[in-house]
Amino acid sequence: MLRDFFLLLSLVVASQVGASNNITQLQDNGIQFWAPKVFSGESTYTIGHHKGRLALQALSDQSASGLVLKQKVDLNKTPYLSWSWLVENKLLELDERSKNGDDFAARIYLVIDGGLLVWKTKSLNYVWSSNQSAGMVWNNAFAGSSVKMMSVRGTESKIGQWYQEKRNLYQDLIDVFGDKGSERANLKAYQYIDVIAIMTDTDNSKKLAESYYGDIVFSGT
Repeated sequence: MLRDFFLLLSLVVASQVGASNNITQLQDNGIQFWAPKVFSGESTYTIGHHKGRLALQALSDQSASGLVLKQKVDLNKTPYLSWSWLVENKLLELDERSKNGDDFAARIYLVIDGGLLVWKTKSLNYVWSSNQSAGMVWNNAFAGSSVKMMSVRGTESKIGQWYQEKRNLYQDLIDVFGDKGSERANLKAYQYIDVIAIMTDTDNSKKLAESYYGDIVFSGT
């Protein structure tokens, strides 16, 4: 119990001081501090080794549920987000820009919580697209322009292969939601991420998905 307390404390302190912040810490089961969020049926998430790496396995069978971590991260100190992921099958023949096709074998949510000012809540989804090229950005079919989808991986990417990613999340937020005209204004709008989530979902397409996530890390460089 004491070990769990200090592990949780290390997750919180790391984001405050701006050091490299591994928010999953799979080696120490840090994912236990992430809360399940069920939308439609329950996807399963378990830690194990897959193709030479320790990973979080995600299995979805016509389901949509994820793991959520409520933690404020200062992007002025740690603007970069790094992670690795692998999918074992793609979700073919989906229009991912439609409600019926809004399913992804792997996705990572980053949320700016507007609190009582609901209209200020924004989310950027880094997704593994099964039907579009990498680098595409579009509005979420359910939430509209307040939730942006970005295909970090696309049709060109291979199944069964690990990919390492690194994104300047702060700059991506400016690019997809709009430059506010000055560094001060951009920091006011995009400095803090309040929620991070992982989700593999197939509830709309009624398909199966098997994916793997490596550690998710915020860093200053």
